[in-house]
Amino acid sequence: MSAAPEQVVADEVAAALAAGRPVVALESTIITHGLPRPRNLAVARDLEATVRSGGAVPATIAVLDGRVHVGLTDAELARLAAADDVAKASVRDLPVLLARGADGATTVAATAHLARRAGVRVFATGGLGGVHRGAAATFDESADLPALARTPIVVVCAGVKSILDGAATLERLETLGVPLLGFRTRRLPGFTQVDGGQDLTWRVEDAAEVAAVRRRADDLGVTAAVVVARPVDADAALDPALHDRVLAEALAAAEAGGVTGKDVTPFLLDAMQRGTGGASLEANVAAVTGNTALAAEVAVALAAG
Repeated sequence: MSAAPEQVVADEVAAALAAGRPVVALESTIITHGLPRPRNLAVARDLEATVRSGGAVPATIAVLDGRVHVGLTDAELARLAAADDVAKASVRDLPVLLARGADGATTVAATAHLARRAGVRVFATGGLGGVHRGAAATFDESADLPALARTPIVVVCAGVKSILDGAATLERLETLGVPLLGFRTRRLPGFTQVDGGQDLTWRVEDAAEVAAVRRRADDLGVTAAVVVARPVDADAALDPALHDRVLAEALAAAEAGGVTGKDVTPFLLDAMQRGTGGASLEANVAAVTGNTALAAEVAVALAAG
């Protein structure tokens, strides 16, 4: 592995970047905070395999022992999957983790930041963070949004997490100047839902078109991410009626329990998983797997010039 004082880039990733070959960044919070054991490790391995089968090199990103790792070994994936004390790391947390020599699993914001810093141009995730319901009173908004506004990368996602305020999130993305493309749709996907209930301005049909948009953004000096919203496959989506009922119950439980800030999202996602008997988990995995396959196609198209 190549080394720097604060960063380790896996040899395979470094070689691919040096040669201009396609690389796809993957976040690590899905391993430590998003999925139960032992499914978390199996999915992490499957996502890397999906990138490889699409002709690109996977670069799962995390902080280990106070150093940024861009690309993990299988042993490091297993270490994250088994650990109980890994911090959930957004951009603001990175300096503290590095200073303390600690471990951290990267969120969308941190993964995008670290990927672009290392020269990786494409990142696959599940659902984006965004504006929380009731944010007019709480000002609760994910750090994903400002990070996307300042990080010139392609982010392939399944739209906005359905536990959030989709309409308000779209407004914030517009204000922040983040290009948002629906992949073969003019409707905003809702993570585990095919349709999140909002119209989109732009639709793209294939990976080559996404790559062209990113290139033109670079030509124009647009420093925001290009976000591609790919709907989860219809046969894997969570039943809308079940989703709405369980979400209403989860929101009520969060309010009654005084859950606030960064604890809201993991609380609601866990409640959704339990309330749907694991169906939301399966939809989550299907969404991120489909996004990862598309991200590999985009990375290949970008590398082709």
